[in-house]
Amino acid sequence: MLRKTTKILTNENGAALVIALMMMIMLTLVGLGSIFTSTFEVKLSGNKRASTNAFYAADSGIQVVIANIENFTVPGKYVDNQYDPFTDPANPNPTKARVMNTHIPDQYGSPRGSGFSAAHFEFLYFTINSVGEDQIEFSPVKSACTMEEKVVRLVPTLQGGY
Repeated sequence: MLRKTTKILTNENGAALVIALMMMIMLTLVGLGSIFTSTFEVKLSGNKRASTNAFYAADSGIQVVIANIENFTVPGKYVDNQYDPFTDPANPNPTKARVMNTHIPDQYGSPRGSGFSAAHFEFLYFTINSVGEDQIEFSPVKSACTMEEKVVRLVPTLQGGY
């Protein structure tokens, strides 16, 4: 019986097949791991691109509004202290950002640290709220970015005696 057990243990027939199968399994696992990792990286970079597009869309909405001084003229345009500047054809909207200007009438005086005297200027305070979205049409989930910027318009006042 001892001789038969020793003969079975010393028989190496089929060992190469077992080692080859184990190597194939290990290589398959490494290949699957690399596929899952690369798929995850592609999705991650797509999400980053989408959020960057949304950020720039929101920023362009603010920049277009700031570029036109007429957007900060209170009489006639603002209803309940709010105004959508993209209802005006003078404001292009290439990124389709949603923008709302809000006039803040209860804030007055010069901004802190501006170095301006309140004697010769009237200060009008506004808040611009812009929402930009990813522009890719086939994306199932859109990235969105909301930006808010405070703007102070300096309006020279009439100075008597000059």
